[in-house]
Amino acid sequence: MIVVKSRSGELLRVEGFRIRVFEKLSLPSIGERLRAIREAGWNTFLLKADSVFLDMLTDSGVNAMSDRQLAAMITAQDAYAGGRSFYELASVVEDLMGFKYVIPVHQGRAAEHLLAKTLVREGSVVPMNYHFTTTKAHIELAGGEILEIPVREALDRRSMHPFKGDMDVAKLEEALRKLKDRIAYVRIEAVANLLGGQPVSMANIKHVRELCEKHGVPLVVDASMIDWNIYFIKEREPGYGSKSLKDILREFLSYADIVYMSARKAPSVRGGLIATNSREFYEKLVVHLPVYEGFLTYGGMSVKELAAMAVGLAEMVDESLIGSELGLISYVVEELDRKGVPVVLPPGGLGVHLDALEFLPHLPRTSYPAGSLASALYLVSGIRSMERGALSMDRDKYGREIYPDIELVRIAFPRKTYLRSHADYLIDRILWLYEHRDYVKGLHWLYEPPILRFFLGRLEDVENWGERLAEAYRRELGEY
Repeated sequence: MIVVKSRSGELLRVEGFRIRVFEKLSLPSIGERLRAIREAGWNTFLLKADSVFLDMLTDSGVNAMSDRQLAAMITAQDAYAGGRSFYELASVVEDLMGFKYVIPVHQGRAAEHLLAKTLVREGSVVPMNYHFTTTKAHIELAGGEILEIPVREALDRRSMHPFKGDMDVAKLEEALRKLKDRIAYVRIEAVANLLGGQPVSMANIKHVRELCEKHGVPLVVDASMIDWNIYFIKEREPGYGSKSLKDILREFLSYADIVYMSARKAPSVRGGLIATNSREFYEKLVVHLPVYEGFLTYGGMSVKELAAMAVGLAEMVDESLIGSELGLISYVVEELDRKGVPVVLPPGGLGVHLDALEFLPHLPRTSYPAGSLASALYLVSGIRSMERGALSMDRDKYGREIYPDIELVRIAFPRKTYLRSHADYLIDRILWLYEHRDYVKGLHWLYEPPILRFFLGRLEDVENWGERLAEAYRRELGEY
């Protein structure tokens, strides 16, 4: 954002970019939306994109790319091995992030796979501020388990704690002392996705680093959404307001032994990477690259994506380009909170997060309130969001449900993609649904995969509530 003083003396925030290419959107009718969600098994992942008005499922792989990124893709040097684009990427990673060794991978979960395969053993424990679905799956498939130790405020949606992504350092120290021989590494996700896109403070990661050094355990940072995290540090943490985003990024990542990221997020290109200054870690990781990804200078990505990632990394610390979607998120969260809709506070990165347990208090957790709310939101708006609750958890080895600490519906704001009018439409439709929330009766399984079930699972609306909600919508708002 470009920040200037307005004539009234307040700060005026202006986007530091303009739109030069656009995509036409179509709003399906309520009847079309009802048919679409039924065909998708009441799972927003299985909706066809042509049936979606505003696709706010995720920020992964759907961010707007810059003209410089597109130009870099055209001029990228095609080569299976030793291509110039890899060395350009490696140079940017060293300059911006401070790491000598970089391993390209096709996306973030590929990085998680290599890390789990290399560092996790049967009985390993990985303490973290909070889990992400694919992270948890890779660690568990390798025989390990996760230990979530967020700060107390993280699970209180009303708390205005500015860094709810922080790790509880007292609990971490206790875990490091008691489980030292079993701990594979400590993981920090910045920002913490499933806590509502909440950031990690510089003070916290510094403290975590000190504990890791004391106990001889590596610190791994998931930097997929690091652009938003460093923006929040600059905005919220004392002593950082006058520092550049690049300097904040360098300091934050300097505390990590290994950094990995999905480039589908902050750098806005399809791909990912692992970076480190440890030759030992690099050699342990890179030997798996040709088996699971590709040669070390492309790692499962096209050279065009490598070239675009180098540009995207540099642009994520360009202060005129960062913060547009965060402003929209903040606007929506504050408007909904003012109207009494249960949202996660304070506004974070990634998107708007609805508390499904409070939004649908009449539903038991066995009826999957977050999944029900995501489906209902699509039905009344054409907006695709993502369930981040019990459906996103897999059952335990005995077939019992695992209920997460919080049940959220995440409405993602991809970078530089949506406008104020889209935010106003979203607010209006959420408010209408909140007024008619008693229509929503929950979901039950028709097909349940054993691993990462939320991707491919199919459900059905209990008591055909979707039909009645659609009828109420049609009576009050018409076909659209």
